[in-house]
Amino acid sequence: MKKLPEKYVERMKRLLGEQYPLYEAALSRPPTKGFRVNTKKISAEDFEGINVFGAERIPYVEDGFYLDYEDKIGNHPFHHAGMVYVQEPAAMAPAECIDIQPDWWVLDMCAAPGGKSSQIAGKLGEGSVLVSNKIIPSRCRILTGNVERLGLTNVITTCMDTERLAAEFPRTFDLIMVDAPCSGEGMFRKEEIAIDEWSEDNVRMCAERQAKILDNAVNALSNGGYIVYATCTFSLEENEMTVDGFLRRHPEFEIVPVCRDVERATVEGIYFEGCACESIGYARRFYPHIGRGEGQFMAVLHSTLDKQPRGELESKTVSADGRAERGKGKNRARKASTELSAGIISAARAFLSETLCSYKAENVTEYNGNPVYFPPLFKVKNGVAFSFGVNIGEVRKNYIQPHHQFFMAMGRDFKRRIELSPDSDELRRYLHGESFECDCEDGWAVVTVCGCSVGGVKVVSGTAKNHYPKGLRSLGGV
Repeated sequence: MKKLPEKYVERMKRLLGEQYPLYEAALSRPPTKGFRVNTKKISAEDFEGINVFGAERIPYVEDGFYLDYEDKIGNHPFHHAGMVYVQEPAAMAPAECIDIQPDWWVLDMCAAPGGKSSQIAGKLGEGSVLVSNKIIPSRCRILTGNVERLGLTNVITTCMDTERLAAEFPRTFDLIMVDAPCSGEGMFRKEEIAIDEWSEDNVRMCAERQAKILDNAVNALSNGGYIVYATCTFSLEENEMTVDGFLRRHPEFEIVPVCRDVERATVEGIYFEGCACESIGYARRFYPHIGRGEGQFMAVLHSTLDKQPRGELESKTVSADGRAERGKGKNRARKASTELSAGIISAARAFLSETLCSYKAENVTEYNGNPVYFPPLFKVKNGVAFSFGVNIGEVRKNYIQPHHQFFMAMGRDFKRRIELSPDSDELRRYLHGESFECDCEDGWAVVTVCGCSVGGVKVVSGTAKNHYPKGLRSLGGV
């Protein structure tokens, strides 16, 4: 590992005292890796029977395991099937800090690449909503790709700054995850570029940005809701000082203890000179010399305002660029749009009736001109979401061309299923983008491995014609 900046070493010696040599020694050891089972695809118990990636469980994550696998996991069929998500063990702790309820509406403000979002999604039920946001378009595409691979359903991805995000969804969410951009001190062992980018000026800049993000989170949180604030850094400025400053600005909030399993795996937050929060120890720190993972800070902030009954989120009539609709012909355009939307929904329902064993007709809607599958309880105007629920496909002249996400999210409901062995030649060929022979009636079918969908094919006269996306195809290892 690269040499640590002298200023950083001085700061860490003041922070850790006599424990600093243990921390320094930990940085010379290889980083610990982990993965989670995607319980939206397969239960942790069923996965244990086929698990080849590592059997030792992470004590504070119900579906988490330490990764012990020599080959590239991204080439494995189980990864293609969305059964697993590779994630650094300490980074799993923030989503375990609070007992997430299955009917919550949740916002992940800084979500890419999707680790915490997918972890949260595994805890949510059918009536829930998860909005996952990332301001950088390229990173939002990665986030959306992971949502698709994992077959997640009630998820919306967005690509905007947090101030606009709060304006679009005011007082909406039961829980907001703020995994804030930070100076990355906790990732020095894993990502050496963070060492090159570190400076005290950057620490201060990050702390200012984190305060603004937290203030925006307040505007999107419903009364009585929770904010989980997390960073992968050690600095007081970005952690305890940021939390203390937040509580000074927002006296309607309190810091509360984390769940017991996370508490056991971490050490308490640091009380610093001038700290007004007597309970700052409720915040938690994860160090590489104490736990098996990188650096992590987390704190649970609770709104003490009386919780109000949740009504349906109102959709404002706003165009895609955020300006209110105006001008002549608005009513005519709206009527034409309604008729087009109705046609898309009708075509999608007919397609689903032919393809699936069952589905909820009320969940079929239109977004940005495409048919999607999403429960009707949560409205989002066109142009706001990067992706919205399950993309069923593209409406063409007289048919629907299904999207890969449709196979991944709704594969268990398909009428036509082609189960392939993980080590079969047919699966290898499929993941390489080739067709293969099969015993299946004509029509759209889902390809599964160990019961989990990998993607789709169009069966014609005993030949499964490949519809696995080119960008996902495995060119080696499978």
